[in-house]
Amino acid sequence: MIARPHSRACRPKYEPVTEQSAKSAVALLKEAGLPGHKYALDASVAEVALRQTPPVAIVTSDVDDLTKLCGNKVRLIAV
Repeated sequence: MIARPHSRACRPKYEPVTEQSAKSAVALLKEAGLPGHKYALDASVAEVALRQTPPVAIVTSDVDDLTKLCGNKVRLIAV
């Protein structure tokens, strides 16, 4: 028998990038000391994740950079 993942994990949440979320992502970049354009997408993903009600997980191939942006507030799952 194969264990089924929690049903919530199977429902991704889609959020638009608003002006306010973009400003928050820029603040995350500055706080983490990461240069803007290279990490902009990571910062946007981190910003949305940090706004969610815990527990929150991100499946990513870029655990190092997202750790800098999210700290230990989001569970990062490496692929």
